[in-house]
Amino acid sequence: MAGFANIGQLVSAYDVGRVKYTTWRKTPAQATVSGIWTDLSMSPGNPVPNYYASSPLVAAVLDGREGIFHGGDVLPMTKHVARLTSLSTTAAANPLPKVLQDYLLYYPFIDQSSTDEQLMDNTVTLPRYTDGDGVKVMAVLVAAQSGGATFTMNYTNQDGVAGRVSPLATCNTATSSGTLVTSAPATAGTQGPYLTLQDGDTGVRSIEGVTFFTPDVGLICLVLVKPLCTTAMRGIDAPAEHNYWIDGPVLPQVVDGAYLNFIAHPTGSIAAAPIHGDATFVWG
Repeated sequence: MAGFANIGQLVSAYDVGRVKYTTWRKTPAQATVSGIWTDLSMSPGNPVPNYYASSPLVAAVLDGREGIFHGGDVLPMTKHVARLTSLSTTAAANPLPKVLQDYLLYYPFIDQSSTDEQLMDNTVTLPRYTDGDGVKVMAVLVAAQSGGATFTMNYTNQDGVAGRVSPLATCNTATSSGTLVTSAPATAGTQGPYLTLQDGDTGVRSIEGVTFFTPDVGLICLVLVKPLCTTAMRGIDAPAEHNYWIDGPVLPQVVDGAYLNFIAHPTGSIAAAPIHGDATFVWG
């Protein structure tokens, strides 16, 4: 069990108060589309919505205190997700798989209408998982598109090799802010919630450029994230609870300073659907 040698040590951490219980609530304003992933960090509620609003094409980080709050720094100990619970009494919001992620770095306001290579400013670098291994990239819509644009990204991989180029990605036709534009249930060229990397690569340290080959009218943000764990609501009759120290051998680790939030995979529109949840973090 990562962070703890046995259940006894985990229980002892609870007994001495090395635990943080927090609640969260999101009520999306955007009309989501069945089978297309959406970024709940942009939705109103608690924590406050994140709009990726900073200087265009300049790498930036999010303040961990403005995400799902997991407490203060704990080094030299390690902090872990012990439990997640979520519930919505809105039928359209169920079932709803979710991925809890650490949002590491983002590149805002990439213009889908330009076919010139758009170069990124990497003065700010990865604050966590600095080797890039396991770091994924999601493309978040921040201004409405028409759909069908194609693009690649030029990036540095987990070994520090620059000049890597992702396979050609095709954008879906969803127009709501927060949509992950490379996800769609049955659209040729889409790649799921995360961009596909060049063969052999296991992660991304930075993005150097983005090139659109088929232009559109929207704006996207490329976000480097580290997925931590998954959970899912299943119905309106009971909360969905996931105890990671019971249901699996590994407690997902949360690094000091992490900005935590969810992406979700709706079965229909979750606009105006209150989604409530809580989380328990423990360290030792």
